[in-house]
Amino acid sequence: MTASPDLGSGAQPALPPLFPFAAIAGQPLLCQALLLAAIDPQLGGVLIEGPRGTAKSTAARALAELIDAAPFVTLPLGASLEHLAGSLDLGQAMAGHALKFAPGLLARAHGGVLYVDEINLLPDALVDVLLDAAASGVNVVERDGISHRHAARFVLVGTMNPEEGQLRPQLLDRLGLCVRLANVEDAAQRQAIVRARLLFDADPAAFRARHAGAQAALAAQLRTARERLQPAGALPWSDAVLQAAGALCIAAQVDGLRADLVLLRAARAWAAWLGDAEVRPDHVQAVAELVLVHRRKPGAPQPQPQQQQPSPQQAPSNPPSQSPAQSRPPAESTANGAGDSPPSEADWGAMPPEPVGLLRVAVPSLLAREAAKAGAPATKKA
Repeated sequence: MTASPDLGSGAQPALPPLFPFAAIAGQPLLCQALLLAAIDPQLGGVLIEGPRGTAKSTAARALAELIDAAPFVTLPLGASLEHLAGSLDLGQAMAGHALKFAPGLLARAHGGVLYVDEINLLPDALVDVLLDAAASGVNVVERDGISHRHAARFVLVGTMNPEEGQLRPQLLDRLGLCVRLANVEDAAQRQAIVRARLLFDADPAAFRARHAGAQAALAAQLRTARERLQPAGALPWSDAVLQAAGALCIAAQVDGLRADLVLLRAARAWAAWLGDAEVRPDHVQAVAELVLVHRRKPGAPQPQPQQQQPSPQQAPSNPPSQSPAQSRPPAESTANGAGDSPPSEADWGAMPPEPVGLLRVAVPSLLAREAAKAGAPATKKA
């Protein structure tokens, strides 16, 4: 007979083992975006759009394990603004007649990962506070008679299913990177992903031991990349890099200059990940789709699809000369072979006009009556 756990002992239950980041397969864009956000948290976080079961939460939890002593904090949908940002400690105030700040989830997430599932269902006020802290690295609280500020440098990871609603464009623009996932259609890749998950569920310790070397290498490379961004003036960029970033943003018809700034920061983080001494235009190309996919105007031209590149785990040994970010494939030609561009999101559900044949019908009685009025003989039926 198995003994029941002692719930009154105060011991914390053991957390379930995490699926290792190094073992994630089939989602290279997702891995790249998360690593970029971990290298430079001030990018503004990562928005992951996609259907259920595409490794969104698995990857976010695995990322926290790569960062030294990083907490993983989840923001529930029912959280209040005080729960998120912090407020006055009422217990201390009533007991000692002193004002004391009670930290919230932003303070707990400092140095780690703040995960928000279904971020599109959060109230806009909470999303505003989240994005302000993620971009600035500081949380400022001024309410309940207190004014307090503290460091809140964390990697913001938000997920959403587009079928359940969209974020406002103003909020979308403030999220640094975006990944739009799709279901895995390749049969061999799908089987490999399922097989890896089954092996992990059967024996998590053995599975993690099998990927321990690759996991340690990723953690060390992430640590090095973060350190390379610390010195002032590290990884400079030339006018050619600024020109490449500006040209991409103009082609995407983005609003404002936030996209340019995020694109340059992301390219700098990617150069740090690859171990390069400076930012080059190919670094900009490598991260452009992650920065522009959620900012591009509906009528803006789509970038040409590029050849699939190695995942970020393989990047140090074989730095890519092109972007690993894959754009969406061009729309298929229409039925008439014209190959028109797909309609914008505002035209969802619209159907193109179709030619309709006209049938001319002759009514003898009507023709005779009209001919009599005109004083001409009626036309006989053929």
